[in-house]
Amino acid sequence: MLTNRGLEGGYGIQKPEIKQPLISEAASSSCSNGDKEGSVLMVLLSTFVAVCGSFQFGCALGFSSPTQSAIRNELGLSLYEYSVFASILTIGAMVGALMCGSLADYTGRKGAMRIAAIFCLTGWVATGVSKDAWILDLGRLSVGYGIGVFSYVVPVYIAEVAPKDLRGGLGTMNQLMVGFGISTVYLLGTILTWRTLTLTGIIPSLMLQLGLILIPESPRWLAKVGKQSECELALQRLRGKDANISKEAADIEDSIKIIDSLPQAKPLDLFQRKYVYPLTVGVGLISLQQFGGMNAISFYASETFVSAGFSSTVGTILLAVMQVPASSIGALLMDSYGRRPLLMISATGTCIGCLFTAISFVLKDLDQSEKISPILALSGILVFETSVALGMGGIPYIIMSEIFPINVRGSAGSLVSFTHWFGSWVITITYSSLMSWSKSGTFFIYTGVCGATVLFAAKLVPETKGRTLEEIQASIEHSSP
Repeated sequence: MLTNRGLEGGYGIQKPEIKQPLISEAASSSCSNGDKEGSVLMVLLSTFVAVCGSFQFGCALGFSSPTQSAIRNELGLSLYEYSVFASILTIGAMVGALMCGSLADYTGRKGAMRIAAIFCLTGWVATGVSKDAWILDLGRLSVGYGIGVFSYVVPVYIAEVAPKDLRGGLGTMNQLMVGFGISTVYLLGTILTWRTLTLTGIIPSLMLQLGLILIPESPRWLAKVGKQSECELALQRLRGKDANISKEAADIEDSIKIIDSLPQAKPLDLFQRKYVYPLTVGVGLISLQQFGGMNAISFYASETFVSAGFSSTVGTILLAVMQVPASSIGALLMDSYGRRPLLMISATGTCIGCLFTAISFVLKDLDQSEKISPILALSGILVFETSVALGMGGIPYIIMSEIFPINVRGSAGSLVSFTHWFGSWVITITYSSLMSWSKSGTFFIYTGVCGATVLFAAKLVPETKGRTLEEIQASIEHSSP
């Protein structure tokens, strides 16, 4: 594998060489000028509509936490039955993840979002009106399928419609709205009934369906399926009526022609030698994200606070309050500071947070510093969750949406999304057993994985800020082994 010691800030660690893109500087400059001249209002509207799916993602993740007692009491569910309800979301999401790439390639990015919204809407309504456990589970399963599709198609759509100088910041809106969704159900769950709380998923489903009427399809997908005139119309709407889109449209068309000249890609083609590097980056980042404890700590934060001797109510509210500001900071820094540095800072923060929490349990087990231990656990989890919101939660999906060529983006997206949900299922189902084995040991394991994430990001993850998708793919191609 080619290496470059001095790329983007010189971390002193070898990483794949990112050569100058094949696209001419003149073309890049022209695209940039066109972006600046054109209006970004349609891009912002398109992003807002797409992240209604991300908001549902967050609501679904957080819904089972504040509603546990109320649902069990009203429907007479055992702890096991409620555990099935909570965990079946990831099963549905895995099915959605396996299908999302093909679905988005066949129906378009808008078509995939429309189908996902229908599944989510149906699932939320079924959950809200359910009288029996099986209807509750089917509703949760349906929502899971929808968010499994959303977890792939939302960041891909945003990456494909955004101008290169805004793509990173707009891409983080995905994670921002996931965090906002989690915070919303945490807070509203303390004052609303669980049936009323399903409106947090129903309303954005309806908003997304209506919003999709107003926004354009991805120009790159339109070009991929041979609709060049529609591609140019969509690009003009996104860049503004007075923007010069000729160079950007030509670059997209040239990229598609190169892809079309290659044999038709099949799912197994993703494992060819030329895709080893982007596949390693995409799957590796998502795996490290999940096995570093992200979803497990989020799902069981309340239980962890109690185990550490801290108020679960106060801790949960603090988590909810901190999600959105941290995600907002990440969005502001994404295009100015870069993906890789922000990812390394975020991963370092998760490592420190897990270490603090592990030490708090060590002190608790030794019956020392009884006053410090709960505060240390609270600090650790807050640092962890804030760091996740800053970058580790959303950047892996932004990177995934940028580094794969469009001919394998569907298959790659399905694999990465499936890895996300499979990892989420494994880490959440093993969390209670690990905590029973050793609370401090559990968080020391997460500390090690988070530390490995820092090294992985420094050594392998490319910097993609300020580049068109075509430039990134040309660079990746020449950096592959």
